[in-house]
Amino acid sequence: MTATHTGHAHTTGRPLAEGLTVFAAVMLMIAGVLDICRGIMAIADDEVFVTTRNYVFEFDLTGWGWIHLILGALAVIIALGLFQASLWARVAGVAIAGLIIVANFLSLPYYPVWSIVMIAFSAFIIWALCVVKSDRTAGRLD
Repeated sequence: MTATHTGHAHTTGRPLAEGLTVFAAVMLMIAGVLDICRGIMAIADDEVFVTTRNYVFEFDLTGWGWIHLILGALAVIIALGLFQASLWARVAGVAIAGLIIVANFLSLPYYPVWSIVMIAFSAFIIWALCVVKSDRTAGRLD
C-alpha cells in the first residue's frame, strides 16, 4: 500500500495481478500456437524430427504430433479464458502448462531445442499464474 497526497491509501496489487494474468495468457497463447505447429509438423512429415534409437519413452512421432496438437489447442482455449481473468482458466492454465512441460520433456530427443524453449515458456506461465494474488489478499500487508 502506498499513501497518496491526500492521505488515503491505495493498493498497487490489482494492476500487477492483471498484468501477470495477461502476460500468462499471451505466453500460453504463443505456447499453444507453437505446440499446434509442432503437432502439425509431426503428423504431416516425420522427417522433420530426429529419431533416437533405444529411447526409454519412444513413441510414434505421429502419436506425439497428435498429443502436441491437442495440448496446443487446449492451451489456446484456456488462454482465451485467461484474458477474461477466470479462476477456472488460471487453474487450467497451470495444469495445461504442466502437461506441456511433461510432453516436451518426454519428446526431448526428437526436437531438443524446441522442447527446451517450450519447457521454459511453460515454466514462465506457471510462475505468472501462481504469483497472482486473489482479490481478498491483494490489499493485505504480510
